[in-house]
Amino acid sequence: MDYVNTHRELVEKCKRGDRQSQFELYRLYSKSMYNICLRMVKDEFEAEDILQNAFLDVFTKLNTFKFESAVGAWIKRIVVNNCINALKKRRLQFSELEDKHGNIKSDDHLDASAEGMSVEAIKSALFELPDGYRVVFSLYMLEGYDHQEIGEILGISEATSKSQYSRAKQRLRDILTQQNQRRALGF
Repeated sequence: MDYVNTHRELVEKCKRGDRQSQFELYRLYSKSMYNICLRMVKDEFEAEDILQNAFLDVFTKLNTFKFESAVGAWIKRIVVNNCINALKKRRLQFSELEDKHGNIKSDDHLDASAEGMSVEAIKSALFELPDGYRVVFSLYMLEGYDHQEIGEILGISEATSKSQYSRAKQRLRDILTQQNQRRALGF
């Protein structure tokens, strides 16, 4: 499948100001982009605001889109940047990497202990993470960015991104274990 040219005709109509096409492009991508926003900022109203601002940017900058990537990837980049800008306004904090964290494993998967967990339990656990952990975890594990890209996007080192990701995974494990224990005790 030719992902780069996916929705080319629709995008061209949007560039010409066709409102129906703009609505269709929004309809095609808004739900998945909203989910990205929600995972990153963990507030439904803020996620909606960011999504709307991101799509304003999309339609304002659409004439700069050159079909060098899929339009969905381009929109996603705008959405992620809008989320990061909103988080920076909230003073998103990252723990700088200390020497003692130099040998962090690059295990890309949560333990099998997460198997059998409901999506809601994992989503709830993700929302309990501090902002810095949650953003790096979401960008890496859910959005597919590598640590170098995350570092560039967030203005942190690649090592700090790896550290935040590792700490986020450990914290998620802890939260999910606590949830399992509470569930087993009937709480």
